[in-house]
This record gives sequence, C-alpha cells and structure tokens, in this order.
Amino acid sequence: MRQFLDFEKPIAELETRIDDLRNMAAAREGEAGNVSISDDIGKLTDKVEKQLRALYAKLTPWQKVQVARHAQRPHALDYINGLITEFTPLAGDRQFSDDKAIVGGLGRFNGQSVVVIGTERGSELETRLAHNFGMARPEGYRKAIRLMKLAGRFRLPILTFVDTSGAWPGIDAEARGQAEAIARSIETCLSVPVPLIATIIGEGGSGGAVALASADRVLMLENAIYSVISPEACASILWRDPKQASTAADALRLTAQDLRKFGLIDRIVSEPVGGAQRDPKTMIEQLGQAIAEELMPLLTVGEASLVAQRREKFLAMGRSALS
Repeated sequence: MRQFLDFEKPIAELETRIDDLRNMAAAREGEAGNVSISDDIGKLTDKVEKQLRALYAKLTPWQKVQVARHAQRPHALDYINGLITEFTPLAGDRQFSDDKAIVGGLGRFNGQSVVVIGTERGSELETRLAHNFGMARPEGYRKAIRLMKLAGRFRLPILTFVDTSGAWPGIDAEARGQAEAIARSIETCLSVPVPLIATIIGEGGSGGAVALASADRVLMLENAIYSVISPEACASILWRDPKQASTAADALRLTAQDLRKFGLIDRIVSEPVGGAQRDPKTMIEQLGQAIAEELMPLLTVGEASLVAQRREKFLAMGRSALS
C-alpha cells in the first residue's frame, strides 16, 4: 500500500477515487457502463500525473527531507540486488563483530567485477531494527575499510550507496572508537587506488555519510539530502526548538541542487515523477545508467593519478570554504 506524505494529500485523495472506480469497474465487468468508468479513470490518472509534476517541481528543502526519508524509497540492498549480479556478501570487521547497518560484498556491475558497500536502513520495523536504521557502529566502518582495502588489493572498482541519518551516537559506539573508525574510513576512501563512485540515495547525514562518500564521483538522487547535521538537530542547537526544522532545512542548503551548485557533488540523477518511491524499478535502472557513465572513464585513469585527483578534489572544497 502506497504511503503518502503530508503535502501529497491532494494526490492521495485522487488516487483513492481512482482505486474506488477500478473496484467499481471490476464489479461491473462486461456491463456497458464500464466504458465511461474507464474514461473517468483515465482522466483522473492524467490529473494525478500533472499534479505530481507540478508538486515535485517546486518542493521546499523541508519537503525534500521528507521525500528522502520516505520508507518506500528503494534502499541500498534494493540497488545492490537490482544492479549487481553474482553478489556475494561479506561480513565482519575481523576485530569485533558484524555491523548490519553497513552491507557489502563482491559482485559484477555490467559484467565488471566490483566491491559494493551500502548503508541499509531497512524497510519495515523488523528490518529497520535489524539494520539499526542505517546508523553504523565502529565495526561497520571497519568492515567498509576492510572491503575497500580488498578492492584495492585486487584492483576492483568500488560502488557505495549512502542512506543514513548519521553514525550511531550510542555510548557503546563511542567506547569502541566511533570517531577514529569514521576518520579511517574517510582516509581509506581518499587513498584506495581504484575508482570509487558514491551515490547519496536518500539521506546523507554527517560523517556517517562522508565515511563512504569521499569518492572520485559523488552522485545524488534528485530528492536526496546531504548535510553535516539533521534539520531537527540543527534547530535544537540554534533555536532550541526542533519545530524549527523546516527553517533549518532552508539554511543548511542540503538539497542536491544546492550541493551541485556549490561543487560538493558531481551529478544529480533524476527521479521518476513523484519520487523514487513511486517507481523503484525505473529509479534503479536510471541510477545504473548514471553509474556506468561515470565509471567508464575512471577505469582508464592510472592509479597514482586517480588518487591524486581524488585528494585534490576534496582539498579544493576545503580551500573554497575558507576563501
């Protein structure tokens, strides 16, 4: 059953009417009146598409936050299952345990052997709990480091899919070296001698996202968000009122369009009308095409040049921020 966001209420009402008409048509199958019902369904369907296009063409930053967090958007495992063949998951950091917020392994992308890593949020309560809502502990980042080093050893490109509100902030994570693990993961991203393409598929939150997104090419879905802090946390700090989250979202410049303008991401990948959650299959196909286009030229770049260009890319961002 499709879930609607608050600002999609007019669309929800129209789609309810369409469902009612379809049920009526099914009940009257073979009757003469079915022709007019079919016409009504067609007109309402066209109206829904027009309203969706108009609505999603002018989403506010706060509305994009809501879309990016939509439970029915495709998640990391959906992209992995849709784009990676012969996927073999690998588990554990070889130090403490296996963190299920970060998933990864070996597989083939368009016939090319790759290492793939993603933050998995889960889609319903049971899987969300199992994956800790996509918030990784240190062992998750150390697993990612292990996989990236494996990719470097065997000269395999790396694809990452980022969708997390941030790293797990619990005492247990801090006790096991959360900050150090994130820093080491960023360091590994910047130094691994193979092509690395990261995609922000939903929410890219703080260092927990940067740890997997310090890449040669950073792609971002049209309605995804990427920020140093969540709007709610920002509002709590600046205004001491989490209800100011929409104001914070405006100030944070966390949309794909803002980040592309600032040069912090490399490409925006369009979503189906109404967001990725309305047509996951098409979204997965479109992202696969974009990744293929970005990966191809990187495969011909020498290792030393690849690492140097990647490091310079992020150093340039820092210089720009200071100027």
